[in-house]
Amino acid sequence: MNILDQLWFKRLLPVALIAMATAAVFTPWAAQAGGDGGGIDVFTITMKLFGGLAIFLYGMERMGDALKIVAGEKMKEILGTLTTNRIMGLITGAIVTAIIQSSSVTTVLLVGFVTADLMSLSQAIGVILGADIGTTITAQIVAFKVTKYASLLIAIGFVQIFTAKEEKKKQYGYLVMGLGMIFFGMGEMSNAMKPLRSYEPFIDMMRSVDNPVIGILISAAFTGLIQSSSATMGVIVALAMQGLISLEGGIALAFGANIGTCMTAGLAAMGKPRAAVRVAVAHVTFKIAGVAIAVWLIPMLADLVRTVSPVYPDLSGQERLAAEVPRQVANAHTIFNVAMAFAFLPLGGLFVRWCEFVVPPAPESDSVEDAMSGISYRPKYLDEALISTPSLALSMVRREVNVMSDVLEKMIADIPDAVFKGDLEKMKEVAKMDDRVDEIHQAVASYLSKIGSANLPAKVAEEVMATITATSEMENIGDIIENNFTHLAEVCAKNKVVMGPEAIATLTAYHAKISTAFQSASTAFITDNEETALAVMAMKDEINDMDSICQTKQMDALQGDGDAPMADLTAYTLQMDIRENLKRIYYHTKRVAKVVARSKEAVLAAAKARA
Repeated sequence: MNILDQLWFKRLLPVALIAMATAAVFTPWAAQAGGDGGGIDVFTITMKLFGGLAIFLYGMERMGDALKIVAGEKMKEILGTLTTNRIMGLITGAIVTAIIQSSSVTTVLLVGFVTADLMSLSQAIGVILGADIGTTITAQIVAFKVTKYASLLIAIGFVQIFTAKEEKKKQYGYLVMGLGMIFFGMGEMSNAMKPLRSYEPFIDMMRSVDNPVIGILISAAFTGLIQSSSATMGVIVALAMQGLISLEGGIALAFGANIGTCMTAGLAAMGKPRAAVRVAVAHVTFKIAGVAIAVWLIPMLADLVRTVSPVYPDLSGQERLAAEVPRQVANAHTIFNVAMAFAFLPLGGLFVRWCEFVVPPAPESDSVEDAMSGISYRPKYLDEALISTPSLALSMVRREVNVMSDVLEKMIADIPDAVFKGDLEKMKEVAKMDDRVDEIHQAVASYLSKIGSANLPAKVAEEVMATITATSEMENIGDIIENNFTHLAEVCAKNKVVMGPEAIATLTAYHAKISTAFQSASTAFITDNEETALAVMAMKDEINDMDSICQTKQMDALQGDGDAPMADLTAYTLQMDIRENLKRIYYHTKRVAKVVARSKEAVLAAAKARA
């Protein structure tokens, strides 16, 4: 993957630009203000501050990536609860965001889910509110004064990475090392700001954030630029650790971070269907409405936080602020988001209507039912935002394959009317559907290649390969119908072959069995149902027996021994070819089922069932 496509790099780039601009602009000013050495080294402070922020960001991304891989399967189970109610959505959003360490990423995922019709806007609202709670975990972690353990965690993670043989155990190493880098980055940011504790111009400037409007605007702009409210909270806590901000100023900055994080969701919704844009509107509405209400209650919130947070009455001045404010700001951030979630959750229906008013519905025409309309197919489920979470991305691939299998089922179902009767117009319609199958297969293959380009755990890599195999087998079935059965329909029409009732009945029964096998195999793959896959594989003997019966009846008819003697050899050859190509469809169908029943125990069970 190109480095510019890495999320952490996209966040790091604006950090570096801000650092260089700050140093270039303020270093001459600080030197002049310092006079006889009373100034500060802005360049060094800036480099340490933003260098620490860069380490913090990378550690957060590293830890989040490891958590997504380690907990990927669990995330699929967790996301399955989204179809229940808003309360479960709230809980799910909090858990998933705590795992991936970013409410912005969770909202981006929601945009993809709503685009794919996997959930309604009403369900997404609960998840958005839950994500706001989950993102406070990072602030709570960094508020603990554990920076002295940072080097130890980095060392432990490093040893785990380079000694573990299994990929999953390596990911635990990346998780621990990422956590250590978060603490290390926090320590660097805090240490960088230590000289500012006695620098009056900076102290005067920080007093301005006590004005809620100024604090919110500054924090929102910074968060929108680096696209991480967690990183902004890290900077706020680092300021608090040096006693440079008051609790009220820290709360205003935290509110701004909540608003600034909306930018990521807005960018993710650009160019997406209107349903996805509504998710971004809902996210922005919640944040702005919540802050607009809470900004008037900052004094009350500050008093509440002071009541529930540790206090150090033996300290005074900046020392007391440095000891108390970091935990207080983190607690205020959590209380605000929890209160906002439970206040807005009952109003979900009202917010849905508001979003529908802001973004009215518009007709869309991207259904696979338009397979013969000539409209270029746009994948519904293959969202690029999910690629960073391979387990979820593969779940979406299965849903896209379900669209592909629906088209193939229709193609298989139309074989009797088109081929047995030599209906060339019908056959053209069937063959045209294969264009849609090819488009979906190409989109899925491209998406799988992007998933496979990452360093995947063995189990996920195996699933990627299995999916490639299954979709290729399905695409082969489409080619058989488009090419071979089109030829057979032409033979039937050109030679004016008319099959007798018994021949049609025999082939129709054979076709029905093949159709059932394909439907079962595609269902087994999409739902990862090994039992259904084994049943498809066990149909081999039954289909072979049916094939033999069909062959015997056709031979008897050719020899004039049956109830309806076959007119000529052409009709016999046509029926034999139809039977042979139906059997080829089952051959590819069985290989799809075998992808699901890929364990040795499953294969042995299938062999035993055939015995």
